[in-house]
Amino acid sequence: MPTQQGSPTVRRLRLGQELRFLRERRKLTGARAARDLGWSASKVSRIEAAKTMPSADDIKAMAKLYRVDGDKLDELVGLLRDAEQRGWWEDYEDSLPEEYTRFLGLEAEATYQRNWEPQAVPGLLQTEDYAREVILATRGIARITHSGVRSRVEARLDRQKRVLHRSDPCRMSVVLDEAALMRRFGEPAVMREQMEHLLEISLLPHVSVHVLPLDALHPVNTGAFIHLKFTAFDDVVYLEQLYTAHFVDDLERVAGYELAFDHIRSEALDVDESRVLIQRKAMLWRR
Repeated sequence: MPTQQGSPTVRRLRLGQELRFLRERRKLTGARAARDLGWSASKVSRIEAAKTMPSADDIKAMAKLYRVDGDKLDELVGLLRDAEQRGWWEDYEDSLPEEYTRFLGLEAEATYQRNWEPQAVPGLLQTEDYAREVILATRGIARITHSGVRSRVEARLDRQKRVLHRSDPCRMSVVLDEAALMRRFGEPAVMREQMEHLLEISLLPHVSVHVLPLDALHPVNTGAFIHLKFTAFDDVVYLEQLYTAHFVDDLERVAGYELAFDHIRSEALDVDESRVLIQRKAMLWRR
């Protein structure tokens, strides 16, 4: 599925949101709707949370209960049809964590991405060799097989092609801690190539790369996060940890992450100063 045609992950979430809105507009609880439909309450809940895909008959039954027909019913059926398509990331789902594949599905339709990374160059900006070394660094802990490493590297490169180099790329703002440019993954040649690649990517018109220098004030003590913005969907923040990952979609907390990113970026170097610093790091890795 080409990313410019939309993401089935987002369509599933939008479908669930629409169904919940229609139910609430009729002032029905989930339990009451389930009883009237002859379903379990968990089925209604899972459909609305996009954890279960409804059938076309399910959509029609819910639409009838919520007194929806005509154009609105056509819209719901259209969302269902789009939600049933496969996303490119599903080719790698056997080797990628479930929450990460969900993130890829959301990212495919994001219009703006804001990324704070204090430890490593973000995956979208990594070279193939650097990506491999980053994945290998956790292999002994996460127990990733040789084929799993290969599949994850391929998925990362595929993600770059589909997000950074698609015909309608989302805007991307990245803030890197200077330490991420100094922490070695692989041989010095791998790091040098990564720094040079980072410089090239920073020249793309839809990408801005900022570096937070080590001697700058650090206004927010937080780990890495990615803030995704959409045109017809609420913002989402993605947090990844060693064994788990989760999403923040509470509006107040998402706003807090947005404020945190603005604080961090305000202390970082501007894009031109950041390129100068990255160039200096590339020269250091030549030694």
